[in-house]
This record gives sequence, structure tokens and C-alpha cells, in this order.
Amino acid sequence: MDAQHNYPSWIVTESEKKLHDDFRSMLWLIWSHLGLPSPTRRQLAIAKYLQHGPKRRMPMAFRGAGKTWVTCVYAIWRLYRNPDERVKIVSANEPKAVENATFIRRLIEEIEVLQFLRPKSNQRDSVLAFDVGPSSAHPTASVSCVGITGQLTGGRASVLIADDIEVPKNSYTETMRERLAELVKEFEALVVPEGFDIIILGTPQTEQSVYNVLRGRGYDRKIWPARYPEWEERNIYAGDLADDILGELMGDPRLVGRTTEPTRFSDDDLAARELGYGRSGFRLQFMLDTTLSDAERYPLKLYDLLVLSAESWRNSIGEPVGPVTVQWTKDPRHAIQEYANPGFLGDRFHRPLFISDERAKWQGTCMVIDPAGRGKDETAYAVLRALNGMLFLVACGGFRKGADPAVLEALTVIARDKRVNHVLVESNFGDGMYTKLLEPVFTRIDPVTRQPFYPVTIEEYRVTGQKELRIIEDLEPVMNQHRLVVEESVIEEDARLASENPQYSLFYQLTHLTKDRGSLRHEDRVEVLSRACRYFRDQLAVDASKAEAAHRAKLQDADYSAFMRRCKKEVRPSTYHGLRHGVLHQLSTKR
Repeated sequence: MDAQHNYPSWIVTESEKKLHDDFRSMLWLIWSHLGLPSPTRRQLAIAKYLQHGPKRRMPMAFRGAGKTWVTCVYAIWRLYRNPDERVKIVSANEPKAVENATFIRRLIEEIEVLQFLRPKSNQRDSVLAFDVGPSSAHPTASVSCVGITGQLTGGRASVLIADDIEVPKNSYTETMRERLAELVKEFEALVVPEGFDIIILGTPQTEQSVYNVLRGRGYDRKIWPARYPEWEERNIYAGDLADDILGELMGDPRLVGRTTEPTRFSDDDLAARELGYGRSGFRLQFMLDTTLSDAERYPLKLYDLLVLSAESWRNSIGEPVGPVTVQWTKDPRHAIQEYANPGFLGDRFHRPLFISDERAKWQGTCMVIDPAGRGKDETAYAVLRALNGMLFLVACGGFRKGADPAVLEALTVIARDKRVNHVLVESNFGDGMYTKLLEPVFTRIDPVTRQPFYPVTIEEYRVTGQKELRIIEDLEPVMNQHRLVVEESVIEEDARLASENPQYSLFYQLTHLTKDRGSLRHEDRVEVLSRACRYFRDQLAVDASKAEAAHRAKLQDADYSAFMRRCKKEVRPSTYHGLRHGVLHQLSTKR
């Protein structure tokens, strides 16, 4: 706000005019009253941002930077300038909001120049809401506080301060984060149309933090980390690194890795805190870097997969066979750029480093079906093939019509087209009823061939325990060893679905799953994929290199047999026996 020339009646002296015009002067005054050292460079930078920033702003600083105290003083400064301001403080819970309101009330009571703001005998004066003396009558208190899940509706605010509205307890699952993001929308209805400020303070917990959501809704954000970041690390702040931090870093590159607040936290102190918090905790709480935290919370990554086109596992005559060897790589040159990343920052699909020319028939093809009733859940399916310890995902999808005859028909057609030889159906839904509905569809008589449509082994399985843990336990070892290959058409189809509703996307579910109960609203597709991987668990015990060697030996034996048959027809018996002895000797030497 710019300096005013028409001061209110209580502003008389030059020092009072300075307090009125520059919020930082108020900060110096209150810091002195509290017996604190002079405000630090970062606190003054935050104060400048609070005074001159846009209407919707988010100052985000490391733990211990004093951003909450600075913002409470900003609320006092606004009341000092205009007692008719309405300040509402919102926090994750009501007691935290009350702490801030009590801090403001005590400063008004203790500092002489602010005592004209003390409530009068006929005004509100409680821990949840109080008026300031010169305020005109108004339905809303001058300062009020509430928890984010409390009674937000009703009342108005010209200054709304949201302090630590996101905490682990209300943000660990996707459902919780969505609810929190919806509650924050209510802020827009609370502020008065003219001259309002919405100030959001806090530390993000994950990549899907409500603070990142708010940034996407038009809130301005400035970030003050505890250390000057490396140049390549600046990308994690998405252009929101505070101007003073960025300017100092550009002026002296030697500051990289040093403390940004030397008067409060020395390099040795930060090193000790990093040791105490752990690397991930320090990056989250002091560097405001959520990427490392997400890497640990979300264990399933796209870059652990291998992506192949369908043509990669057919031979020259079009038979459904697979490559004997596929080698994984995370080389950026093999990253697939044409598909949107449904995961987190830095995650990408990758094509293999190497695909062998040898092909072999699949060692098994399994289809897993997870039934669901009519509603928002899906009847999900996944088709997985196995070869030499590698698993190949060739189909995955879902239907939202439960046991509708059209769904049963579609599942049967998919099983026939993919040449499935074993179908697994979860029996938890309807206690096996779905299997009874599915079996007649598979075995019905085809009117053209007069044969059973697609007779196949159908087996039920039952699941117990927490599904999130079960899915991760089945998928994480397979993916960490880079044994899961995905057909490119599966990604293409999934990308189309993700553009409409990402919650039903396989790869969204895969990358956003955590071990927390209820971390996903829908997990049907990733669950059937994990169950298919569990079915082939014994196949994965095969060492891929040994399997390749055995396959090559089998091919050599076949070549030898074919060669010797030709020789037997074309040469004399004595010559044939000599050739046979020589070929056997060469083969044994190579092996």
C-alpha cells in the first residue's frame, strides 16, 4: 500500500506517520517490545511482500523464519491504519488460530501506541473474537478465528490469514486433499468485494499440496528456503523463488549451499538440523522441496517400466511371441515425450535400451478381473503375459456397468483376442456370484463354428488385508527389478482416459498410490495389475540371463537337428557320421 497524506485522527507525530506508512516500521517496534533482535533480512523481505504483494499471496518460508509472527504483526498494522478492517484467522484447527488471535490481542494490550485499539466495555472481547476500540458497529468482530473445518460460512473479512491449514492429518490421502481444496474455495466468499487480502502461510506436505493447487488458482507465491539452492534446483520452485534470494545468488554464486539467514541459522546449525530431521525431512521443512518427499511416499514410478510397441513381440509371420531379452534404461534419450506424464515431476515412460532379435512363445497369459456393482467403481481387468522372468502388460481397462451382459461379453472377447489361458476373478464381490455369471458366457456355443466360444480355466481368488499395502508389495519388487513391460497401446488408451478423468487412469493410480489407507479414490486397475503380477510370481524366479542362454541352446539344438537331417539325405553314411561328430564337438565347445 502506498503512503497516505490524509492520516486518521490518532496519527499525529512523525513516528506515528512512519508507522502508518511503512509496515516494516511497525515490525521494528514490536520486535523491540518483545526483546527480539532486529528483524532479519528475510523477515523484512516477507514484510515488504505482505505490504506490497497482490491480493492473493502466499509467503512460504522455512521453519523458524518467523512468517507467522510477521503476519500477525501485519494484521495489527492493518487495524492501526483502519480500525474498521475485519481480520479472520483460519488454521488447520481452532486452537492454533486462537494462539494467533491471542498474540495479537496481547500486543494491543501491552504496547502503548496500540492501546487505543483495546476493546471497549460494550464490545466483543473473547479468545475467539474481539473488537478494537475505534471500530464501528459490525456483525463481524474486528479479529476472529476458526478452524478450517469449522464454521467458515457467515461473517466477512477484509484480511483473511490462513496459517498452516494443511497438516499431515488432513492431507495424507487424496480424498482429504480434495476436501481441503474445496474448503479453501470458501475463502472467496468470506472476503469483502473491495480492498481484501487473502494471505496463505504454510509448509507443503506433498506434490499434491493444497498450496500448489492454490497457485494454479491464481495465488501469487514467494519461497524463502533455508539455503541458497543449486542452480539446477531452481526448477523445483517453478519460478517462485523470492526475489531477494535470487538476486543475492546471481550476485555471488559462491553462496550456493550456504544459509540464507546467517544471523539466525549458521551453516553448522543447518547441518545439525539436517542430521536430526533426516535428509528428506530437511528438504521438506527447510528447503520447501516436495519432490524428495514424494519420491519416498509414492514408491511406484513410470521410469521403472519398459514400453514396447505390439510389433516388438511378433515374429515375421505374425505369431504372438515375445522378445527373449529386453534391457531397461533411464537414459533421457530413451524417454518417451509424446505421452503426458500422469506421475510426478521428473517421471517419464522409457523405451528399452536393447531388444533381442530372438523371439519365443509366451509361457502363459493370465487375465485378472475385479468385479464391481453399478456405480462409480469399475469392473477392472488386466491381461499379463510371461516370458523368461519378464511380464508383459498387453491390456488393461474397466467397465462401469457391473455385471451387465455387455460387460461380460466384452471381457470374453478380450480374453479370446489376447489368447488368455487362465482367468482369475476376485470372489469378494457377491461371494463368487460374478464367476457364475461369467462362466456361461465363455462356454456358450458359437453360432458360426458350433463350438464353445472360448473355453478357458476360470479360477476365483480372495483378498484380505489393507489393499494399498498389498498392491505395493506385489508391484514394487517387480518394477524395481524392471521386469514389467507395457505395450504402447495400453499407454495410448490410458492417456485418452486420463484427459477425461485421471482417477480411473491406470498410470495415475500407479504413481499416486501410497501405503496410507484410502490414498486413492479409485484403485481398481492398479489392483488387478498387481494381482496378475502375483499370479506369475513363480515365473519371476527365473533368471532372465539363464533363460536366454537356455533358449539359445534350444535353438542351436533345433538347427543341429535340421542340418543333420539334410546331411543324412545328401551324403554317404560314413561322411554323415563324421559331420555329426564334428558338429557336436563344436556345439559343446561353444556352450
